Amino acid sequence: MKLCLVLLGLGGLLGSCTEKKKDTPQPETPAPAAVLVFYKTAGYYHLSIPSGLRAIQQLGKDNGFRVDTTNKASRFLPDTLRKYKAVIFLSTTDDVLSPAQQTAFEQYIRSGRGFVGVHAATDTEYNWPWYNGLVGAYFNGHPAIQPATVNVLDNTHPATRELPARWVRTDEWYNFRSLAPDLKVLATLDETTYSGGTHGVTHPIAWYHSYDGGRAFYTAGGHTDESYQEPLFLKHLLGGITYAMGE
Repeated sequence: MKLCLVLLGLGGLLGSCTEKKKDTPQPETPAPAAVLVFYKTAGYYHLSIPSGLRAIQQLGKDNGFRVDTTNKASRFLPDTLRKYKAVIFLSTTDDVLSPAQQTAFEQYIRSGRGFVGVHAATDTEYNWPWYNGLVGAYFNGHPAIQPATVNVLDNTHPATRELPARWVRTDEWYNFRSLAPDLKVLATLDETTYSGGTHGVTHPIAWYHSYDGGRAFYTAGGHTDESYQEPLFLKHLLGGITYAMGE
């Protein structure tokens, strides 16, 4: 009788332990970090936008972050934007956000999030001074597409760490106006290697800075479809995205 009671007691303990194990909640797998690529155009439409979208989506897949894409300005709501660590303006042009959407984006950056501007992002929102400060400059014309040499000034930033000191590539090379005074220029154009530059020896072509509580990176490259198949340009773009994400 005593043996039966002992066995019953042990069985109860084992059952109790088993039940506790069943009740132990499993840790949730954290959702991957995400970025939003915005490609609305109200002016010139770059035919390379689809290539850019595919390239950034592949960068996300290869590097562990989710990439959402939209050309709908209606996504610029506080509850929507807060899902993303960075927003990428991919060759946007002219006036793409309403005043309320601009306010939502300002609040998003002030919350410590990031911005990436690619190519025509500087050809955007000419009547929004805050955006001028964020992207760092406004577009001021360009010569014909041609090869040029990019001088990498800072090889410690993620966007330029894997680039050669003198990087020869073909693109549509922008000139700028209304340059922000606090830009940390990563690379300049050697105007002696192509025709049509207007800045002289200090022609900026890629930069970053802290801005209004957040982070901003801009590259003027990315006009051509071929840009988004260049391994070095993709590394440059990825480095800018990871910087903006705070990675």
